Amino acid sequence: MQATVRTVAFQGIDVLPVDVQVMISGGQLAFPIVGLPDKAVGESRERVRATFRALGLALPGQRITVNLSPADLAKEGSHYDLPIALGLLAAMGVLPKDSVAGYVALGELALDGSLSRVPGVLPAAIAARATGRGILCPAACGGEAAWAGFDGGAGEGAPGVVAAPSLLSLINHLRGQQQLAPPEALVAEDATRYPDLAEIKGQESAKRVLEIAAAGGHNLLMIGPPGSGKSMLAARLPGILPPLEPEEALEASMVRSLAGDLGEGRLSRRRTFRDPHHSATLQALVGGGARARPGEVSLAHHGVLFLDELPEFDRRVLEVLREPIESGRIMISRAARQAEFPARFQLVAAMNPCPCGYAGDVSGRCRCTPDQIARYRSRISGPLLDRIDLVLEVPRLDPSELRQAADGERSAVVRARVIAARARQLARAGKPNAWLGNRESERDGALGEREQQLLERAVERLGLSARAWHRIQRVARTIADLDGADAITATHLSEAIQYRRFGPA
Repeated sequence: MQATVRTVAFQGIDVLPVDVQVMISGGQLAFPIVGLPDKAVGESRERVRATFRALGLALPGQRITVNLSPADLAKEGSHYDLPIALGLLAAMGVLPKDSVAGYVALGELALDGSLSRVPGVLPAAIAARATGRGILCPAACGGEAAWAGFDGGAGEGAPGVVAAPSLLSLINHLRGQQQLAPPEALVAEDATRYPDLAEIKGQESAKRVLEIAAAGGHNLLMIGPPGSGKSMLAARLPGILPPLEPEEALEASMVRSLAGDLGEGRLSRRRTFRDPHHSATLQALVGGGARARPGEVSLAHHGVLFLDELPEFDRRVLEVLREPIESGRIMISRAARQAEFPARFQLVAAMNPCPCGYAGDVSGRCRCTPDQIARYRSRISGPLLDRIDLVLEVPRLDPSELRQAADGERSAVVRARVIAARARQLARAGKPNAWLGNRESERDGALGEREQQLLERAVERLGLSARAWHRIQRVARTIADLDGADAITATHLSEAIQYRRFGPA
């Protein structure tokens, strides 16, 4: 007696098909699982045994062999519980074999037979739909599986989503004795209220740069003494960012699904804001580990990665950011395999100007030597700084400014300008200005003769690289978009140039 159930394995964002082959044969009583299972998969036999006992089913008093094919692909995670149980039920004749043939199954079994949430259901559902299959999953994952869009389109004719609260209800559904209602694709209620820009007193230049960064998706570094408002400004960036496009929301949700961070399976058009502590390890920031989980750079996909106290991060951790900033992806390599995750994030960072934090302050309290300041700033490498579009000094506020009432523009007003500028970029190039390639920068950021000479003089005087040349063009293009201008003027270019300075305080 033999049966096969389709499930999946994950390698980064890639979903690979796996056949769970179950055979009941004569011989010594045993229940081996073969095909490179990890410990969680190996423990499935105990969860399956307990579930069958809870349902009043007896395992056959024969040898049960479970083969996970292809056998040379590592299998990780508890989502193999459900396909193993279904394969065993089909081999025993409890379920018709054709009842599970058109589905991809994944889910974790509890000891009482209920089905628990597992990560990766959204990408698994999209992959199942692409191959004309439906998906069997826990009820807690039904909402995210429904976003694969089984009704109509390329997946028309696929069996659809069956989200069951327990193995018993799933058995009854597959046998036609019970009808499980299809789950709904739900949208998260964006009830999060971000702090408003109007609450920040003064710092008009900083607010202007924050608007430019939001409009073009540019990387930003803020430098200033403690208490100058760097973290407050960063916390208000999500409130002025444009909403995610539908494709972006789906991509970002797929990464969160793989990380088991999608909550109730509701998708949101809010851009994520990740702010890891400076003690974060390399694996925590870029991903990895035994199961190659996505890190902070991937969880910030199509969102913001905020690194406060930038020089306090381990330098090895910061250097790994250089590749995803350029490519929008992160490759995690191991001896036996590789895993690739998307990582198209907007980097926003903050730092003090020196170890004590008060270099250049009018109070004169800083006693750091030039060598100490140089060593402190050298913790951030030149190649990483070269990938930051906007460098902003955030000075300490004067006491007279603190006495004044906060009466600046509200985030909603700034956000409207940002959305309008981003719409121009999407209509022109299909992407934000920060994502433009060099040729696209030359095309969309074309300069007149006067502007060309201005940029050449700035690059020569400041000793900037070719990368900085193109990044200045992109920032100038964003400033022009905020002004509603078709061409970049000398005024736009001059403002973009002034944000490239990272000299001594």
